[in-house]
Amino acid sequence: ADGYYVNTMGECVYSTSDYSDMVFLQSYSFNKVVEVQFNSTVGKFVGFTEIGVKQAENFNKDQAIVQQMKAQVDTNCRHNAQIWDPSVRDKT
Repeated sequence: ADGYYVNTMGECVYSTSDYSDMVFLQSYSFNKVVEVQFNSTVGKFVGFTEIGVKQAENFNKDQAIVQQMKAQVDTNCRHNAQIWDPSVRDKT
């Protein structure tokens, strides 16, 4: 199977029931190597490869994208955790 493998993965990571430590991560991978990642705690994109560093610099120049990614903690992570987390915690 010749070709390329491109993947984007968003995840919400937390360990407290009040979600005060909630972190949003958005990773961009090429051929299973994470090249660039947004971390809401850091508040910007970080590159892990030579190309990823350049991509991160370009993403970070666009404050609209950075602000949108920062907002994901509240609009996506906390919102969904408040809906789904209680049913999971009640089962443990």
